[in-house]
Amino acid sequence: MEAETLYKRLGGYDAISAVCDDLLGRLRSDPQLARFWANRGEDGIKRETQLLVDFLSANAGGPLYYTGRDMLTSHRGMGISERDWTSFIGHLNATLDQFQVPETERADVLGFVDSTKQEIVNV
Repeated sequence: MEAETLYKRLGGYDAISAVCDDLLGRLRSDPQLARFWANRGEDGIKRETQLLVDFLSANAGGPLYYTGRDMLTSHRGMGISERDWTSFIGHLNATLDQFQVPETERADVLGFVDSTKQEIVNV
């Protein structure tokens, strides 16, 4: 018997999309992190949100295809520090709490996100 994908265990597209909306709202409201969205139009933010949904869905075994750039390229030159990363992880945990994501899935999500850190933190 084949194990369910993380995508399915998280609730599929609608659940991942809701998590992304919540997370990006938290990040944009954070005084420390808001600078990354300070000069972005709403259309650009919507596109970024969809790319995040696609990226997470594709990497969780879902049917979506991520068409964005790799993490290193898309975060190069942004000046993301260890402090920024720690704040981001705090918001991610708060979002996972908000959606009552079970421990197994939470650990899988956090493990995957942590695997991208080296390509994102660049200060």
